[in-house]
Amino acid sequence: MNRNVLLLTLCQATMMTSVSLVLSSSALIGAQLSPGPELATLPLAIQYLATLLMLFPLAWCMQRLGARTTFVCSALAGALGLFMAAAGIYLESFFLFAVSGLLIGIFNGAGQYYRFAAADAVAIEHKSLAISLTLSGGLLAALLGPNLALWSRDALGPDFFASFLILAIIATSSALLAGALRLPDQNSSEPSDKSSSRDSLSRASLLKNPGILIAILAAVGSYAVMNLLMSATPLAMMHCGFGFDDTAWVIQWHLVAMFAPSFFTGQLIQRFGCIPVMLLGCMLSFGSIGIGILGVELIHFEAALVLLGLGWNLLYIGASSLLVEHCHPTDSHRARALNNTLVFTGVTGATLISGSLASTMSWAAINLYAALPVLLIMVGLLLFRLQTRACPSAIRAS
Repeated sequence: MNRNVLLLTLCQATMMTSVSLVLSSSALIGAQLSPGPELATLPLAIQYLATLLMLFPLAWCMQRLGARTTFVCSALAGALGLFMAAAGIYLESFFLFAVSGLLIGIFNGAGQYYRFAAADAVAIEHKSLAISLTLSGGLLAALLGPNLALWSRDALGPDFFASFLILAIIATSSALLAGALRLPDQNSSEPSDKSSSRDSLSRASLLKNPGILIAILAAVGSYAVMNLLMSATPLAMMHCGFGFDDTAWVIQWHLVAMFAPSFFTGQLIQRFGCIPVMLLGCMLSFGSIGIGILGVELIHFEAALVLLGLGWNLLYIGASSLLVEHCHPTDSHRARALNNTLVFTGVTGATLISGSLASTMSWAAINLYAALPVLLIMVGLLLFRLQTRACPSAIRAS
């Protein structure tokens, strides 16, 4: 494996360990500290909002200061935020716990560029594989995060206080890993001769490229649906009488399903193409929703969340590869920042409403709402496939 891809995979693992533990515990901590149940997911939503707001500044920092410096500073900011979250838990301060999400969100925001940095570090024929392998770092997080929550939940003082202290140390280790990166110049992939170079397109112009448009649509829709159902799961399971051990188990296997296929998804894309792989992701997502509608036993939550993770993996890696494939090098920073910003707009909105939906609606009804974006993605992919066959040259990066 390429040295930079390996380091970025480990960075992904540390960042996703933080994400997985926070996802397993944040709504429950919020429910204990917040003045009302409708605010239980507010700290998580603030974290996603911070990620959203920082995506364009982080892209600018990567272009001006370099990816390594940006990744190191972001990881240190995340470590500070996780220490603040631990302090909020210890002091029983909902405000401090919620505000800590601003700094944690910076760490998570930088993590959205790990896969693209890996793609920049390899030859063009290996880009989808590099993206897929980088995201496979989430598998380690899937195994470590929820188990870490179980082992450390009541180790020191209030529930999860020790968990967030450990996460702060893990985020610090991510800064050390990022410091060892030796990435190419961010502009090295751009055309060197003046005849082939051009000005960067505006964000509106980028969306006129059908390949970029459907890539962003699929990334936004798949991530929003996945996050809505994943964020609502701990509260829905609590309402159904399940304990935290059951919830952590379900979230753990969901995260395994999200990232374990990454060892193979890149190869599937190389063999069959992005669109067929993404359509399979849509079918798996529909399977998850169907199981969620059928019942609220533990087996239903387990099976639904596993299929949800598998579907997200194929859709998200496929969308990332499609974006790289159809984006001109001159537009790469702007297109990636636009993609990540729109993704986390959807994620923030989905997280913000998940607590309210879980408190006021049945699990089956929530799943029915989640089916609409998946249907939209599938229709868009089919239309794009038809357009590609009719006029292949019209959808390439120009």
